[in-house]
This record gives sequence, structure tokens and C-alpha cells, in this order.
Amino acid sequence: MKRKWIAATAMVVATGLLAACSGGSGDTSNEKVTLTYANWSEDQTPAMKQIAAEFEKANPNITIKVQTLPWPEYWSTLQVGAAGGTAPDAFWMLADHFREYAKGGQLLDLSDTVKSNNIDMSAYPKPVSDSYTYEGKVFALPKDFDTNGLWYNKALFDAAGVKYPDDTWTWQDLQDAAKKLTDPKKGVWGIAAPIDSQGGFYNTILQAGGSIINPEGTASDFASPAGVAGLKFWTDLQAAGESPTLKQLSDTEAVSMFENQKVAMYTSGAYWALRFYKNADLKDKVDVAPLPQGVKRATVTSGIGNAGYAGSKHPEELKKFLAFLGGTKAAEIQAATGTVLPAYQGTQKPWLDSMPEFHLQVFIDAIDYSVPLPVAGNASEWQGLAPQFLSPAWDGKKPVEQAAKEYQDAVDQVLAKQ
Repeated sequence: MKRKWIAATAMVVATGLLAACSGGSGDTSNEKVTLTYANWSEDQTPAMKQIAAEFEKANPNITIKVQTLPWPEYWSTLQVGAAGGTAPDAFWMLADHFREYAKGGQLLDLSDTVKSNNIDMSAYPKPVSDSYTYEGKVFALPKDFDTNGLWYNKALFDAAGVKYPDDTWTWQDLQDAAKKLTDPKKGVWGIAAPIDSQGGFYNTILQAGGSIINPEGTASDFASPAGVAGLKFWTDLQAAGESPTLKQLSDTEAVSMFENQKVAMYTSGAYWALRFYKNADLKDKVDVAPLPQGVKRATVTSGIGNAGYAGSKHPEELKKFLAFLGGTKAAEIQAATGTVLPAYQGTQKPWLDSMPEFHLQVFIDAIDYSVPLPVAGNASEWQGLAPQFLSPAWDGKKPVEQAAKEYQDAVDQVLAKQ
């Protein structure tokens, strides 16, 4: 989804854009407080501002300043701010980054907030809520959740005379369709096959019967027969020329190629629905189906958590805001605006209804066969090694088995350090 940005820019933004921490005790004082709330999605910013405004109505002494940064700048800014005392008060967190911040004491403990506000943690998907619990303490409340589906372009399918995907599709069905949909003369590929863990090869490894990381979190499974099969699903598509090359996908992201109607299929999450829906040239041509199945049906699941900075000058107001973000009203706003699939149980229907042209129920049904995103050890470190070790296999310069073994060894070295 995102690649390289200039670190200096992030440093400037870190000190200038996100420096304002805040606080006080809104229940016992008339003190005016400003809390910063950081995110990385321009698509979701309008809904985040609407949620902030709703909170401010009930808490007139507290102002919420919503701030949005591009993906790479977001994480570099958060890292610098958390270490230097200038982090935003509230911010989005991902499961694969969570542990490094929780272990470092940089996240606000919300365990007492959960109890005092009678927050029912069972109202969230368990794999997501568990991802933000560390040593028995809650450090973030689930905002939304992800599963994966097969996004496809109906117009390109129609032009190639290919039947739309459905819940009976297997890997072979997808591979056969990708071949028919690829048209070099028109500059169209059947599918986008980037090195994408959450939207791509994690799912196929699971579908092949693999496990990615063992239950103890001490070893990976990439070089097993199932791991290799899950990786080969994608490298075979690359080798057949049915996907843009890694170089092409580096120059233009897979999701942009799908939006530009250069690829007919794209496996990814529900979070793209609103972006596709708002694209007037694409909206009527797009739909989504379940991921094709291998020896079994499977998808990884995760979700964004709303976390707070432990160094905020006004933790009580921050806890109140985070409790609001984790409640039904914030979830309903996300759903009704079509922004994202909310995590809070019973609030998803407005999201489905907001984009009735898409078969979005696919993402909710996928919960039944979903597997939590692996976050053992320093997940952001070992997951970040994937392009380095897997690119030679994607480019056909190294056998998949060899690349998988080298990646597995590198991952296991990181896991051994936890």
C-alpha cells in the first residue's frame, strides 16, 4: 500500500503537526482541552471528523483535532513522537506494530477505562480485540476489522467472456480466469500479484493448510509444503505474465492499477469499498466475491485499534475520548458513511446498506473461516523482510523453495529475539 518517503519531512511533521498533546479532567473542571487524533487515511478523515464533532457535543470543554498523514510519514512521526514526548494523544494502531509500542510503555493502559465504562469486549471480533491486549492489559479498542475478498471488474470479465467469480471458485478457477482476462495488446492483466502478505500470500498459505507462524510464536511455516504452495500460487501468476511485474507494481500500486482498470482481479480487504464506490468511472463495474479456496477456505483477519499516548498531559480526557471511539455511536458513523466495516457487533448493517451495489456481505461471512493476523515477536520487523527475501522468487530469479527457506530462516531469527 505504501513505500518510501523522505524522513526529514516526517521529522518536520512530527514536531509541527502532531506535537499538541492535551488533557485535564473534563468531569471536574471547565478547563479547555485540545486532543489530537491521528490517522493515515484521507478517505476516512471526513468520518473521523464527524465522530470528533459528535464527541465534542457531549464534551464542550474538549476539542478534537483530527490530523491525517500519509502512511510512511505516519509511522515515522509516531515513532519519533512517542520517543520524544510529542506523540498525538489518540492515534490509529495496527496489530503488527502494537507490541513494540506496548512493550515500550508508550501506550495508555485502558483496562480501568474498559471496566469503568462497562465496555463489553465481547462486542468486538475476538481476534481483533486480542491483538491489542498485552500482558493481560487492554491498550487499544478495536475500530474496525478486515477480512479479504476477491475484487473484480465486471466490464473486463464481460469483454473476455469470463463468468464472474462466486463462492465455488477454486485456485484453478482463478488461474484459468486470469489467463483468459490477460490481454497484452490492451495492456490488461488478469490479476495483480504483488508481494502482499495480508491481502495475498498469508491467505493462500492458510488455504493450502499452512499456519504462517506456529501457535507458540517461535517459528514460521514459509518453507513447509503448504507454505511453498501458497507462495507459488502468486509466483506462477507472475511467471505466466498474468500480473504486472514487481517493477510495474512498484511504480503503480496494485490498488491503483485495479482502479485504472488495468487489472481485472485484486485480492484485498473491505477498506477499499468506499474508495471504489466514490470512483464514478469504476463504481458500476466493480463487485467482490469470496476468496477462491485451496484445500480449504481461509482468510486472515485484523483491524485498526484506537490507542492513546501514555505521555499525554491529559489522560482522563483522552480515556473518555477513546471510550467514545470504541462505542456504538462512533461505529454507527463509520458504517452509515460507508467509511469502513466497524468492529462493534451489530453496527455493520448500515455499512452494507451504504453501498448496496457491492456484495459486501462477503467480508462479514468470511469471519467464519478467518484466522488472526500473525503478530508474534517484532511482527513489523519480520514482516518487513518479505520483499527482500521473496522478490527473487516473484521475479523468477530464484526457486520458490529456496526463497521461502531463506525467508523462514530470517523470520525465525527475529522471533528468537523476543
